[in-house]
Amino acid sequence: MSGERITGLDLARAISILGMMIVNYKLAMGAEGSGPPWLSWFAGLFEGRAAAVFVVLAGIGFTIMTRKARSGNKEQLREMRVRVWKRSVYLLILGFLLILFGWNADILHYYALFLFLASFLIRASNKILLGTAITIWVSAQWCLFHYNYSAGWDSSFHTYLDFWTVNGFMRNTWFNGFHPAIPWFCFFLVGMWFSRLNMTDFTIRKKWLLISLFSWIGSELLSAAALKVGSTFFGTEIAVYLFQTKPMPPNLFYMFSATSSAILVILLCLYLAESKHARGVINALIQTGQMALTHYVTHVVVGLGTLKLFGYLENGSLIFSTLYAVAYFVALIMFSLAWKIKFKAGPLELILRKF
Repeated sequence: MSGERITGLDLARAISILGMMIVNYKLAMGAEGSGPPWLSWFAGLFEGRAAAVFVVLAGIGFTIMTRKARSGNKEQLREMRVRVWKRSVYLLILGFLLILFGWNADILHYYALFLFLASFLIRASNKILLGTAITIWVSAQWCLFHYNYSAGWDSSFHTYLDFWTVNGFMRNTWFNGFHPAIPWFCFFLVGMWFSRLNMTDFTIRKKWLLISLFSWIGSELLSAAALKVGSTFFGTEIAVYLFQTKPMPPNLFYMFSATSSAILVILLCLYLAESKHARGVINALIQTGQMALTHYVTHVVVGLGTLKLFGYLENGSLIFSTLYAVAYFVALIMFSLAWKIKFKAGPLELILRKF
């Protein structure tokens, strides 16, 4: 991908923010399992998928940002690493503030770790990136076999009880948090690798569109078959633990399915951004995606803060949580359009660019 801004990626960021809002508001309001079956199915589509798109996009953006350092001299590489480390600290602070605000499912402090780790892989070859991703991917499954995945969690899996202890923080960050580095860093590495492909070549783009589509469908079919057979031999609970494609626990099937669907969504967004249809809507979403960091933080502070203020938090209604997410996203679009009249980037993005 070129170093110029690729609006299709911004469109994908907007879609991922909407998806995360649907999932996060459902989680915050305790609305899992409520509502009509079709709505439960729809909201469930975004679980672990919207966030995966967000992290793959982070890997893509990282490679674009560090392109010159990758081919430059040692001084350029050192300067870029320092810049990345500063941004990591900034995101870590934002993430911790959200956790202190009461948002346990924060992704930014994991994102900060991914940036830090990736700073040592700026010049890594494609083979090393994919090899590292596969190693982490397999290691995560090994960890699920050998360690207690429920350690640290309350019975609802909503609150991590010992997050602010050394052992709890390390366990949450690397193994069994909402987006643990083992294996979620794989998404970031795949994004780094994917960004090195020439997606301006429509032949390559179409090839990977088909590969990601069939990989996603295939992984879901394999998961369904494994669940059916595994339930007979191991029991339903163990089969679900090992073979389902939900994000918790992040087993092999989930990681493969979510990686495939993330690439698929990003490629479709590249096509949509270049389409001549519905340009007004597409452009509005692109500008919204360009403020993804700001919108992620405010969807917690403002979005959930408003619900808490008026006593609607934990109302248990999936219909309400979904409608609220969509309505708030529309408000974000309007805010983005108004903000971008005067500024080139969102408030938190402007601060990020200082580093």
